[in-house]
Amino acid sequence: MRSIGELARDSGLGVSALRFYDRAGVLVPAWVDPLSGYRWYDAEQLDEARLLARLRGAGMPLADIRLVLAGWSGQDTDLVRQLLAAHLRRLERTLSDARVEFSAVRALLERRENPMTSSSAPAAARLAVPAPELAAALDAVRFAVSTDPELPMLGGVLFDIEDAALRVVATDRYRMAVAQAAAAGHDGPRTQVVVPSPLADAMRALLNDGGSVRLTVDGDRVTLEAGDRQAAGRRLDHDFPDYRRLVRVPAGRRALVDVAALRAAVEAGPVRASEVRDQDGVSFDIVVLSLAGDGTVRVVADGDGGAEARTDTGDVAVNRDFLLHALAAGARDRLILEFGAPTAPVAIRRPDAEDTLSLLMPVRLED
Repeated sequence: MRSIGELARDSGLGVSALRFYDRAGVLVPAWVDPLSGYRWYDAEQLDEARLLARLRGAGMPLADIRLVLAGWSGQDTDLVRQLLAAHLRRLERTLSDARVEFSAVRALLERRENPMTSSSAPAAARLAVPAPELAAALDAVRFAVSTDPELPMLGGVLFDIEDAALRVVATDRYRMAVAQAAAAGHDGPRTQVVVPSPLADAMRALLNDGGSVRLTVDGDRVTLEAGDRQAAGRRLDHDFPDYRRLVRVPAGRRALVDVAALRAAVEAGPVRASEVRDQDGVSFDIVVLSLAGDGTVRVVADGDGGAEARTDTGDVAVNRDFLLHALAAGARDRLILEFGAPTAPVAIRRPDAEDTLSLLMPVRLED
């Protein structure tokens, strides 16, 4: 017989997913130790687990999966084929409907004029920025830059120049980071430019000596000068999302956390192995955070009441690596964690500069 850990390793399903499928009556272990509660599976259940992983990857509902597994174990291949064909037809209808809606959205976009996200060349801008502030701002957002080749508009850092401030922004859809540096010398219109990540990294390398640096945007070219050194290149010729709209999240409950303690708890605490593959095709570990009534944040074990209990108490699940990156980018001993609904982003803010923040999209736990 296989232990639950061995079945998880060989099937591609997480241990927590196997526990869920047991509770749901989809894949019930052959034997459960009455003393320890540990689950054991027959050898033939490995094929069922692998099939289950494939079906869930294809988005088949659990009700249909139960029937497929029943037909599989009973060698009723006609039933299995009919269920697979029916699900494929549903997917094709859904895709067809989505194509229609996307065509309508594209038509709306073509008629809509939005200078805030226009890909036309930005107005010229010249401004002076304190090197330490710009360095800190880039450090606070760099982790959130996308590497997805399908979304080139997110493969850089947005420089948003307005009045006496330079805001830098990065997002990969699943997280967003915003930071700000003081600016002087710019008295023109608001100017936005997306700096490709290699150029942003080259700029960051010039910011270790302190003092003031000069940032120039001239058409498609962006230049940062630090003394007799400079980093220059072309901006990304793509639209960037209106981040101001995206950071308007409802206020939630707040907790001031000790970063070192929370980081240690996240690194050593329980995780839920993800079986979703919707973050650029990469699987990841999930941590569930709970904000207690006394204002403390703890990492919730997978067995603490299940997904339904977490939803009721307002606990939230996030990508563990993303959380660790955000805590490191916060660059403070203490940070503010702001929790809204389980479906709302988690905001991570600096106590001394709340405009510098990271947003982490929650992960849906219900299977």
